[in-house]
Amino acid sequence: MPSNRTSASPSPLLHNLIVFGRLLRHAGIRVTSGQIAELAHSLTAFDLTAKEDVRQTARSILVSRHDDLALFDRAFDLFWGRREGIRDVQLEEFSAAEAPSGAPIARAQGGGDGAGEARLSLAEPTDGGAPAEDTILAMYSSVELLRRRDFARMNEEELTDARRFLAQMRWTVTRRRSQRLRPSRHGRRLDVRRSFRHSIRSGGEMLELARLGPKPKRRPLVVLCDISGSMDRYSRLLLHFLHSIQSSRERTEVFLFGTRLTRITPQLRRRDPDAAISAVAADVQDFSGGTRIGESLRTFNRRWARRVLGQGAIVLIISDGWDRGDPEVLAAEMARLQRSSHRLMWLNPLLGSPRYEPLTQGIRAALPYVDDFLPAHNLASLEALAAILNEVQEGRPDRQQHPATP
Repeated sequence: MPSNRTSASPSPLLHNLIVFGRLLRHAGIRVTSGQIAELAHSLTAFDLTAKEDVRQTARSILVSRHDDLALFDRAFDLFWGRREGIRDVQLEEFSAAEAPSGAPIARAQGGGDGAGEARLSLAEPTDGGAPAEDTILAMYSSVELLRRRDFARMNEEELTDARRFLAQMRWTVTRRRSQRLRPSRHGRRLDVRRSFRHSIRSGGEMLELARLGPKPKRRPLVVLCDISGSMDRYSRLLLHFLHSIQSSRERTEVFLFGTRLTRITPQLRRRDPDAAISAVAADVQDFSGGTRIGESLRTFNRRWARRVLGQGAIVLIISDGWDRGDPEVLAAEMARLQRSSHRLMWLNPLLGSPRYEPLTQGIRAALPYVDDFLPAHNLASLEALAAILNEVQEGRPDRQQHPATP
């Protein structure tokens, strides 16, 4: 049966607003489709044409956090500015990490295989007001290069862009059922007090029975990061990753280990990432030194595990597995740590290489007690980790532990 529907393409204004919304989301500003629709309705209903009026209207509808105002203004000027107003935009002004996949705002020029080596110029819209397709593909390629580029191969400009990207990341961990109860329409336990209050308000008649159900609660997150010499190419940028986790969640504990274990949770609570990293560098003495993973985990299990691993905590270990200690000690401490945690994940930057094989004695001793063995070598791998943490199941994963091979 033929359909009576006719396909109509969106207006140039709506098309550009949709793409502008994608830009804001990739820059770290939370924008919903409903907000974009509300903005489109406001601009047409009130016939706003002055650029400053459009800016103020868009700010009031799309921006909900004061910290996002400056970033919004930069994105607005770059997206809606005219070519004569902005000739060339350097990556330092608006990085590729802040641009969306498919953003029509800039076209890469010049050579080089990295996003940090390209110059960006403001893109011209087509005659119909929509951005050119080749511009979208060019910008998409630039962003993908940054997201897929190994941290160890980034130049200084790319590292700066990656730090900005990490600072905008927001981390959420799946909820678990707690022992505390809250009002719930489908709860199994009767709430006697609320039921009586409802009865009194209704004149003494029992109209409905109030019920209680389990209250969801965020799982604690514990991160142990290797800062030994073999991790030196990754550890500096991973510190910014740790700061983004700490700033996004209240129940997070972060530790660094090389030859000894150091808790850095208080230092990472500083809002400015550079100040936080400087405080960590001042307090941690074993950067780029040796690696004693087993001894560091033993210190954690004996001193900190009971304090931070309660209530179904998820544990992340970030290390390449190079260990100078006894592999039997590492295996024993990993087994104990896995029993104490709801889920134990090992992030290995070397796992991003297709030629990598877990052959070192440290990683071979630890792997039998790891629930998830994941890469952590670029921005895309950290985005995948964020998705996994948000989908951790209620029950523990099936664990088939075997004695580690020395």
